[in-house]
Amino acid sequence: MTEEYAVLVGVDLPESKHNAVESLAELQQLAESAGAVVRGTLLQKRAQIDPKYFIGRGKVQELAELVVREDADVVIFDDDLSPAQLREVEKVCECKVIDRSELILDIFAGRAKTHEARLQVELAQLEYTAPRLRGMWTHLERIAGAGGGTGVGSVGGIGTRGPGERQIEIDRRIVNRRVTALKR
Repeated sequence: MTEEYAVLVGVDLPESKHNAVESLAELQQLAESAGAVVRGTLLQKRAQIDPKYFIGRGKVQELAELVVREDADVVIFDDDLSPAQLREVEKVCECKVIDRSELILDIFAGRAKTHEARLQVELAQLEYTAPRLRGMWTHLERIAGAGGGTGVGSVGGIGTRGPGERQIEIDRRIVNRRVTALKR
């Protein structure tokens, strides 16, 4: 297993009940427990979160520079980000971005020993990930209808050569089926 280099990000908000510096130190311990090597941290004091990036626009640029300088593979936020915020920060930083909850689930997954524990962790990961699925298959904008082909003579026949379904719809269906099976 290769080491992952991480940059940690925390936000100090006025209404926060926890000390941002202590929380970031705890996040570092969690990241190291998951096998990451922490190469840098970034802490921003803000009056409120930025709806697009969670941190400010200038700070996200600073984060992207830190990621490049430290050759980081992953950015780990101390707070939970929305799926859109994760996507936007990933675009700017050009690396994987996760939040504290996803990190904790990863640690549990690595330490689950019994079959039941592994199933419970998988269920939790799927339920957490399902609303965060994003288009990783942009090269397959739409999958063709049932036969897989759209030309004359393709398998599938009449009525199956519609616009098809997006890969993200297929992914969501697979996740939902697995969640249902695990709950059973």
